[in-house]
Amino acid sequence: MQISPSILSADFANLQHELDAIATADWAHVDVMDAHFVPNLTLGLPVVEALLKVSPIPIDCHLMIDDPDRWAPGYAQAGAQSVTFHIEAATDPVRLARAIRGEGARAAMAIKPGTPFAPYEELLPELDMVLIMTVEPGFGGQKFMADMMPKVRQAREAVRRHGGEIWIQVDGGVAADTIEQCAEAGADVFVAGSAVYGADNPELAVEALRALARAHDHADHHAHNHG
Repeated sequence: MQISPSILSADFANLQHELDAIATADWAHVDVMDAHFVPNLTLGLPVVEALLKVSPIPIDCHLMIDDPDRWAPGYAQAGAQSVTFHIEAATDPVRLARAIRGEGARAAMAIKPGTPFAPYEELLPELDMVLIMTVEPGFGGQKFMADMMPKVRQAREAVRRHGGEIWIQVDGGVAADTIEQCAEAGADVFVAGSAVYGADNPELAVEALRALARAHDHADHHAHNHG
């Protein structure tokens, strides 16, 4: 059960300080947006390179950009330990995932709310993580879409069938009141933005979210073992 706070909700003028504030998290989730694939412009490779120099934890780069085939491997090369491309934007996802892994990063595929998971199940052997968006990508602070939980379950079942250590990440509206249903559905990496950076103490918020996710994970395993 891993927590990946999104710096999309952080203070962009003080990013080093904001990364230090989440030093107890597992990852720092960095959203790269290009104002083409999504209607927002955030930051790109030069800023990510600067963050990599100062981040106390590994960086989980979520590329909401056109032409990830061209741009994504550069983020892995720069040192991001996990690089996520959107399946809707990738031309040759197999080659792209291999290029990301070839640079030493974990390769991940993200799926927008309107995109079905099933057609991409065959890509699982090439991937280290699947990101199921629980909001329409582009802006922080949106309302969680509970109707994405069946898709999370579907992805988890597919991973069980295929074997391998593939993480399922959820991103969008994940907070204390929604994280348990995500864990129950099979997610094990949770991106939280405003739930962490909107809190008085981001570190405590991270711990609280992790505890909620773990409670559900254990209940689930218990049921499996003794069911």
